[in-house]
Amino acid sequence: MTPSFSRRTLIGASTALGMIARPGRVRGSTPNAKPAVLGGEPVRKKAFPGWPIVGDEDVSALVDVLRSGAWYRGSGDRVRRFEAEWADRLGVSHCVATANGTSALITAMNALEVGPGDEVIVPPYTFVATVNAVLIQHALPVFVDVDPETSQIDASKIAGAITDRTRAIVPVHIGGNPADLDAVMAVARDRGIPVVEDACQAHLAEWRGKKVGTIGDLGCFSFQNSKNLTSGEGGAVLTDDARLHAECLSFQNNGRSEGDMPGTFGRNGANLRLTEFQGALLSTQLTRLESQARTREQNAASLSALLDEIPGVTPARMHEGTTRNAYHLYMFRYDPAEFAGLPRSGFLKAMAAEGIPASGGYSPLYREPFLRRTLESRAFRASFPSSTLAEYEERLDLPGNERLCEEAVWLTQSMLLGTRQDMEQVAEAIRKIRAHASEIAKA
Repeated sequence: MTPSFSRRTLIGASTALGMIARPGRVRGSTPNAKPAVLGGEPVRKKAFPGWPIVGDEDVSALVDVLRSGAWYRGSGDRVRRFEAEWADRLGVSHCVATANGTSALITAMNALEVGPGDEVIVPPYTFVATVNAVLIQHALPVFVDVDPETSQIDASKIAGAITDRTRAIVPVHIGGNPADLDAVMAVARDRGIPVVEDACQAHLAEWRGKKVGTIGDLGCFSFQNSKNLTSGEGGAVLTDDARLHAECLSFQNNGRSEGDMPGTFGRNGANLRLTEFQGALLSTQLTRLESQARTREQNAASLSALLDEIPGVTPARMHEGTTRNAYHLYMFRYDPAEFAGLPRSGFLKAMAAEGIPASGGYSPLYREPFLRRTLESRAFRASFPSSTLAEYEERLDLPGNERLCEEAVWLTQSMLLGTRQDMEQVAEAIRKIRAHASEIAKA
């Protein structure tokens, strides 16, 4: 391996994990020491493991493609090779690689013929791409509130959001922690509505022993730079449905189907193809995915054990059907009341001073200006009755999401690739901050 090629990638504006501590059990714990934010020595002075990780095999794979001259999927075999490997690893029949995770979602929407006048159920606690993939089809994203304890869509509320315009349900496995797929699939099958799993952050996560992204009608993944499996940019759509596979394959290739004569196009589409360079890189990165996943799981278990005994920090709960969490993020909720009223922003600043980068995660998407601008556009006014658009804001009563956006703290997946001592230092930092929270709040 050649660590000099590595670098840290933060999710969104900033990302990270905020961890934990068990009183009296953290090696080297000094909660009475002055916090770094008040001028004391930081708990940690070295960086956490960088991301992405680059090995000699990655370099060789890219050089091989470069020298071959076959740089796009129409002339090479690296993308097709990765598609077969990813489908096999997840236990599904078909995989179509795309330019990125957003492209995967857009491809899935088009395969299902989501269009003007349709509604698509989505959670509000997600990256904007989930919503943009719906809006770009001139369809209406219908937000169903989240369960703050899991950070996932509250599946018990999906049925109440379904109308005769509902075309698809998109559960998002945020942070690699699976949504309640038993409940999601039950209501979807009962109403005859397709399910598109947004598994962009959930590589190798499992629900009752089956990989997420393979349980709904379609599953979408991202291989963006921060993701647990990465090629800088990239994505994939998976399905067991041969017809949907053919539609996805054609759409991402400008509407050209396999076997078509040059210049023949069977449907509309776009150029959303993955390059041969990315396909080659994903194949080599894939060889390390399982071992990295195990390391994340082990460190997350250690952190959770520590966090469970610290008042005011609560790790995200997993649904009973979760048999594997991908830990793209380690997510927990922060309660200022247990930290002498220290606001989350102050807690995050104090964590950073201790050498522990952490972020507050997502803000409410439905308050962003892009959504109102889109709904007021000519295309949407032509696609929906004025009464539907006028009543849209009345459907944005989402107290669970509001609470989660105020309480969430994230640590990035690369932090979980460290050592047990790294996790203890995260715990030690939180103990220090809690012990001196009132002083920090007054500073």
